[in-house]
This record gives sequence, C-alpha cells and structure tokens, in this order.
Amino acid sequence: MPMRHAILALCLVAPAAFAADRPFDIRDLVALDRVADPRISPDGRQVAFQVREADVDSNKAATGLWLRAVDGDATPRRITARGVNSVGPRWAPDGRALYFLSSRSGSMQVWRLDMGGGEARQATDFALDVGSFVLAPDGRAIALSFEVFPDCGADLACTKKKVDDEAASKQTGQLYDQIFVRHWDTWSDHRRSQLFVARLDATGVAGKDLVHVTKGIDGDVPSKPFGDDNEYAWSPDAKSLVFSARIAGRNEPWSTNFDLFQVPADGSAAPRNLTDTNDAWDTGPVFSADGRTVYYRAMKRPGFEADRLGLMAMDLASGATREIAPGWDRSADNLALSRDGRTIYTTANDLGHTPLFAIEIASGKVSKVAGNGHVGGFSVGRDAIVVAHDDLDSPAQLYRVGLRGGALAPLTAFNAERLAGVAFGAAEQFTFAGAGGATVHAWLVKPANFDPAKKYPVAFLIHGGPQGSFGNLFHYRWNAQTYAGQGYAALLVDFHGSTGYGQAFTDAVSRDWGGKPLEDLRLGLEAAVAKYAFLDGERACALGGSYGGYMVAWIAGQMPERFRCLVNHAGVFDIRAMAYMTEELWFTNWEFGGPPHTHPEDYAKFNPADHVAKWKAPMLVIHGALDYRVPYTQGIAAFTAAQVRGIPSRYLHFPDENHWVLKPANSVLWHDTVNAWLKRWLVEEPGAR
Repeated sequence: MPMRHAILALCLVAPAAFAADRPFDIRDLVALDRVADPRISPDGRQVAFQVREADVDSNKAATGLWLRAVDGDATPRRITARGVNSVGPRWAPDGRALYFLSSRSGSMQVWRLDMGGGEARQATDFALDVGSFVLAPDGRAIALSFEVFPDCGADLACTKKKVDDEAASKQTGQLYDQIFVRHWDTWSDHRRSQLFVARLDATGVAGKDLVHVTKGIDGDVPSKPFGDDNEYAWSPDAKSLVFSARIAGRNEPWSTNFDLFQVPADGSAAPRNLTDTNDAWDTGPVFSADGRTVYYRAMKRPGFEADRLGLMAMDLASGATREIAPGWDRSADNLALSRDGRTIYTTANDLGHTPLFAIEIASGKVSKVAGNGHVGGFSVGRDAIVVAHDDLDSPAQLYRVGLRGGALAPLTAFNAERLAGVAFGAAEQFTFAGAGGATVHAWLVKPANFDPAKKYPVAFLIHGGPQGSFGNLFHYRWNAQTYAGQGYAALLVDFHGSTGYGQAFTDAVSRDWGGKPLEDLRLGLEAAVAKYAFLDGERACALGGSYGGYMVAWIAGQMPERFRCLVNHAGVFDIRAMAYMTEELWFTNWEFGGPPHTHPEDYAKFNPADHVAKWKAPMLVIHGALDYRVPYTQGIAAFTAAQVRGIPSRYLHFPDENHWVLKPANSVLWHDTVNAWLKRWLVEEPGAR
C-alpha cells in the first residue's frame, strides 16, 4: 500500500491487513464517488473539483462541484446542488467567481458562482447546448463551442430550428455523400462543432452576439468524439485564440492531420494555419506568459493515432519550432506551465504507471513530480500542484505535491465510509522475458482475503487499444479488484504494443496483431504461474474488450485448450469486415498497411474468423448496439461461430450502450454475467456445469 494512502488507512490498509470478511465487488464499484478535474484558484489558496455520484437504483449519475483549501486541514464542501449535473469548474481570472457547465436550466449552459456568496447565476442563454468554454485572460470574453449546421454559422436559432424540424418530420431518411456517416456512437446529422466568442458584461454574463472564429473551418473544434477545451487557448492579451482542427474533406475518416490555427478573437481575419508543414497530429496549445511562444504536442507520422506526442515550442513571430525533450521516449498528455514559465508539466504512461512529469523548457530535463500510480488530472498553482491520483487499490483522491515533487499530502477522502471493512487484493508488478526476449511488464492482483495456503484460479485480463495499458490505475470498467473480490487472481500483461515502454515497443503491434502480443500473453501466464505458487494455471479464463476481445477470439483458434473459458467484449472477429464497418479508417489502414483491397494478405494473416474450426473453449460474447467503432455484428458473428461449432456460449446484448458499458445498472449486469461465467467454468465441478 503506497504511503500516500495515509488518509485512507482505515478504509483501505486495515481491511487488507486484517482480512476483512467482505471483498470488494461490482456494487461497491458503481456506487463510488469519482473525484476529478482539480482547478486551483488564481491566488493558489483553493482548489475546485468535481465529484460524480451514482444512484444505482435510478440507473443515473450526477456530477457536482466541491471546494477545498489547498493547505491546512479544511474539509471539502459542496458548492453546487446535489443531483444536478455541474461539470468543468473554471476560475475567473481574478478568482472572484467560478464558471462551470450545467443543464439545470433545461439545456447545457455556462453558469457563474460568485465566491463572495449567493446562488449560481446563468452566464449564457443560447438556443443550443454549450459543448465547452474557455474564459479570456482579461475576464471580458468567453470562447464557446456549439454544434451548428455550416450554413447557419453564428445564427444558433437557425440550427435549433433545423434540428426541431427534423425531429418533427415524418420522414426519417438521412442522405450522405461521404463518410463519416456515423462516429463512435452517433449518426452524423451534418452538424459541426465550431468555436465562437461572446463578450462578458460587468456582471460576468455573456451577451447574445457571437463572433464565429472558426468560420470556414470544415472540421470540428473541439474534435469529435472526445475533444475538449484543451484543444484551444486564448493568447495572454485576449486578442487571439489558437485551436486544433482537422481539415481533410473527403479524407477525414483516414486522416490524422490536425493543425494549429491562430485567429483574431474579433473575427477580423480568417484563421491562419501555424503547423501546415506537419501532416501529422498537432494539438493542445498553451501560450507562454508573454504571448510570443505556443507550446503544444505533435506527432510525426501521418495516419498513426498512437504515434509519440512530442513537446513542441513555436515562436509565433518567425514560425520556427523546436522539440523540447526529443530524447524523452514518452508520449505527452495535457500540458500546463509553471507560473515562472520555465517548466512544462504533463502526464505520460511510464512502465505501467502514469506519473506527473516536469520538463525544463530550456534544457529538456525531465523529472517525476508524482511517481507510481495514475495521475488522472492536475492543476498547477503558485506554490504547489494538486493531482487527482488513483491506483489499482484506491479510487482517485486529491493530493497536494510540491512544484518539484515530494510526498503527496492528501486533500480528500471520499468513499471512506463505503470502503470501511471492504477487502482489497494486494497488487504487485513483475517482469518476464517476452517475445524475442524483450522485457515485458505485468501486474498480479491477489485475491481479496488472500490465503497463501490456497490455490486460486486466474482471471487473465487483456487490454484494448491495442496501443493501451492495464497499468497501475483504478479502472471503472476493467477493474482488477472486482475479480480479486470474487476469489480470482487477476493477471494483467502489458504486451508488445502497450504504451509507456518507448515508442518502438508500442509500434511493435502494428501489422503483427496476433504475433508478438500473443507470445507475450502466453509467456506472461507461464511466468506468473512459475513465480506465484498460489496460482492454479489450469483454471484460467481469458477476458478482454476491443482489441482485448479480438485477442480472445484469436486465442480461441491459436490456443484452443489453454483456457477453461473466454470472455469477448466488443471484440473484432473478422478483421476484413471490420475494416469496412468501422468509422475511423486511419486506424485499420495503419494497423494493416492500407485498406483491405490493397493489402488482403495483412488482413488474412491474423484473422480469427479463419480459425473457427479449431475453437473449443466456452465463450461469453458481449456487445453494445451503439458501438460503431467495433460494430455489434462482430460480436454476433463470434457468437454464431461458437454456436455453429456446438461450443457452450452466451451472448449479452446491450441496446443502449456503445463500445463501453457506462450505465450503472448495465455495469452491474455485465459483471454479474461475467462472474457467473467464470464461476461456472473455473469453480463449479464439471457435472454442475
């Protein structure tokens, strides 16, 4: 148990140490409060943050805002109403008010809460939902994103009327001339996410007049489906903005060419492309205090979404760019500058963890500020940094840490009462020689209430991506503790293709989906069984989602007798068909060398659909109907294959979920179904099956 857990000692350390009777389970997981998005006030004294609270009975969750002093023993206090969504706290530049997004008025709008007291007031009142916002540094304007029809522009009422008319129409057909026709979990209605600027009056309320600053940009700002306010930024003098956008026309589904554009905030000139010379991804702009430099993140290889994101600095006067830490073989996430402008802070996957790093701008020297575990968010203040930190045995809490690192001082203790008397499994990391002799990292989470004299079955969790990681974090969909709580040892291998081990290791999975990763998984299971005497390697079940689901289907044909059971969530069954069904075509084009008609051999080399004749292991298949990344027909095909082969199999269908299962009640059903499957094949006697 890490030292940073001092504030949670009663609820986490004690149960593990004294073998509490009740193990952690899925109903604990869905009921947990989720702490996120810390934001330190301009004077550095307070931190605002959001907490998501779930109500399993109503199958709903709501996020509220809280406030706490950065120093001292103050107790966090709620500052928005319970049960009403309030998200994305952002301080006014003078620190006298907090702005946030809320749907309390019937649509998503910006609200303002004065720190001097009183109730929150609505700061915007537009015909459309506000998607995101960033306040100008002088506090006199606000940048806002809306989804609009291109021919409506800043006339939001025009877009609203078109949406309403379409909803009222008896005709439901949609006509498309190019893809994307759908993206992630939504069919395109031809609207674009666009950026606008509104002036704020003396009371902090936005006027009705909007300046369409991304006019003429045939792309989404922020990007869809997961872009946010980190993709655009105000200049320090509040006269211009820089934003990231992809303008690719008909090539959009297979292009990763996002560029940075600068535009006057008053709309007096068209956006100017700052990074036209780089045909790969440019994003995450942050201005220096003097406004002369823009720092950002950039990839180098077009078409590759998992390329390394390097730290870049651009002199706006000359357009000259340089990479700040070219020898740092990690991919940077969101950026923040120190108050003196000499240091950039960012997080990055690193050897199974996600630390917070500090990078000296002048020298490129990299150091860790917060090490082991997972930093899911952070905010840099005058004298300290506040991080949202979690790991395999603790949900996220807020901690204060010095600008140069040091001990993590706890600021919150949410879920303490819920987790009192709950047993967690102890986690440890180990390494082994994987494919080609390369060092591969893995995590082993012991069963809750562990007894070294017993033998335990193995839940072998396989991460998605494939450029991802099952690192030291508290996952809300693939949480190792839910398996430990059921009496299984959870094994998580970061195979070739995983992030955080250098870009060459990440690159190794491309065009080798069923090669080195499968070998790593095979060797990882062997190494774990050899290292940990309490593992029963003959009672193992492989589980995975997305690429992990693909690997489960691949294992079914390549290692048909190794696992007693398989769980395939949203997995790719037929790679060739997947390439014609999915939406972001740059992914399959890169991973298999091009589209299927030009590289048929690459699509056939590791295709699970071609090895169904060898399937033997019982398979549970799970899929959501709103999954457009890996369409649900892939899941039905895998289930059909198992059924035709006469293999024991089940299919769990979610008509209202996408690539992930997000609703609390559905998450409970998912886990109950999976746990029953594991129990049937790993615990019950053969005759009871």
